[in-house]
Amino acid sequence: MEKEQVSSGNIIDFTILRRILQFVKPYRGHFYFLVFLTVLVGLLTPVRPWLIQYTLDHHVAVGDYWSMVYVMMGILGLLVAQSLAQYVHTYLSGRIGQFVIRDIRVRLYEHIISLRLKFFDKTPIGRLVTRTISDVETLADVFSEGLAAMAGDLLQIVFILAFMFFTDWRLALVSLSTVPFMLLATYIFKEKIKVAFNDVRNAVANLNTFVQEHLTGMTVVQIFGSEQREYAKFREINKEHRDANLRSVLYYSVYFPVAEIISAMGIGLLVWYGAKGVIHTEQTHVTIGTLIAFILYIQMFFRPIRMIADRYNTLQMGIVSSARIMTLLDERDHLVANGSHRPETVRGEVDFDQVWFAYNMPNYVLKGISLHIHPGETVALVGATGAGKSSIISLLTRFYEINRGMLSIDGVDVRAYDLTCLRQHIGLVLQDVFLFSSTIRYNITLGNPDVTDDQIWQAADLVGARRFIERLPGQLDYNVMERGATLSVGQRQLLSFIRAMVYNPKILILDEATSSVDTDTEELIREAIEKMMSNRTAIVIAHRLSTIKKADKIIVLDHGEIKETGRHEELLQQNGWYAHLHKMQYKEVL
Repeated sequence: MEKEQVSSGNIIDFTILRRILQFVKPYRGHFYFLVFLTVLVGLLTPVRPWLIQYTLDHHVAVGDYWSMVYVMMGILGLLVAQSLAQYVHTYLSGRIGQFVIRDIRVRLYEHIISLRLKFFDKTPIGRLVTRTISDVETLADVFSEGLAAMAGDLLQIVFILAFMFFTDWRLALVSLSTVPFMLLATYIFKEKIKVAFNDVRNAVANLNTFVQEHLTGMTVVQIFGSEQREYAKFREINKEHRDANLRSVLYYSVYFPVAEIISAMGIGLLVWYGAKGVIHTEQTHVTIGTLIAFILYIQMFFRPIRMIADRYNTLQMGIVSSARIMTLLDERDHLVANGSHRPETVRGEVDFDQVWFAYNMPNYVLKGISLHIHPGETVALVGATGAGKSSIISLLTRFYEINRGMLSIDGVDVRAYDLTCLRQHIGLVLQDVFLFSSTIRYNITLGNPDVTDDQIWQAADLVGARRFIERLPGQLDYNVMERGATLSVGQRQLLSFIRAMVYNPKILILDEATSSVDTDTEELIREAIEKMMSNRTAIVIAHRLSTIKKADKIIVLDHGEIKETGRHEELLQQNGWYAHLHKMQYKEVL
């Protein structure tokens, strides 16, 4: 398994932030109100110490009891207002975050399902799961605990500094004399935690990829007795994840006590200098109210600095996750270009004209393929593994795009077709049947409300699958579980035939469709196939040559080139490639 390694970028990546904020546009009204609350909370925070100072110096010092009571009531009202504003601020930032990540996740999934298969060939599925789930969820914290909260902390620092210097610039300088040490400690912490949490994100992506791949391939793991080896690999990857988290825990456990010590030193210096001023009022003019207010100021000042260092982690992880998400959204090389041709029906005429194709250039798997299939004709593709049979099908369905040449249906380039319309006219049955963890009805219709139960049962009758479906609990509502685990191989194959026939395609593709079923089921399916092929263009890929004797045309492929073309009897008489394959398979039967 290839491990993912993604480095952190700068915390303020304006390109990434600007793209994230594009998703905030639908909620700009709420966002502007959030900005207003951020400023309001930042402004209200230093007002309370100033009121306490004013009360002590102008009311308590002169024994004005009722004025002190009125000011205290005002301070209480201020606390209520600040708490309410903080509540709305926290709720609104979280709400905006949830709406934004919903939109991003929908956009991301829509983008992923529009990508061609070539992209999935080179990208682990577990990594895409991480992008869609974990990375998007991390991005939510950027709104709830990152940008808005950090902006509020910065505003609080600015307003507190303004009040401190306005009240007494000498006490302000004494109070802030330890700030350089706090900034140095915060910078070191920031750099360390950035590396640690980048390692955490990489470890999470690697864990997701490993678990997804090995749970999907559990049959292979167990049949080869590789449980202990895979378990050891998982322990190693999990250890990397644990170690990365422990490093972040270590940095937090060191930073916050150091920050507390620095904060206490600042308060100690303030008390020492301020107390001296209170005793010698004629020298420094420091009052009790001023001293107490500055103690509150310095506590308020260091708190947002510590919080900014803490929120840096959230913002850093959000930036890294955002960069990954945007990189995936920027994936354009393999997007399928959608045409506009939407015919109500097609005749089924297929033409390959000097088609060249490579999964990875310049290793061509199809080399100058020229093939004409008449409407209603049944064509069989045969050849050894790697001859290019499945590649021809992938090009016809536009899972991949040709590199050179022309591929057309009814004389129209397949790239000119609307992709959905094109695939509605093509029925595809694969050897490896994939079923979703849902009902039989859903696996046949794939959620299309236009397909009725009557159509499903008609298709089931055609392939002889009604009996086995009716025996299942719930019939069409029976849940087949993940990948159809509760059904036999033959039953899964029958469902794939129903799925192909229920849409009444004009072009039918059978890719090793009967290779995984038993003899009785194969005979049943063969009869259904003959009915299904009536008045349809059919392209059949089969290793069992006995299944294609009645084909109108047999194409023999080898290393991406057409070697022979003809009917079964004609090719046997030529005593060439097809005859050789037939003899080899006949020996296997014997």
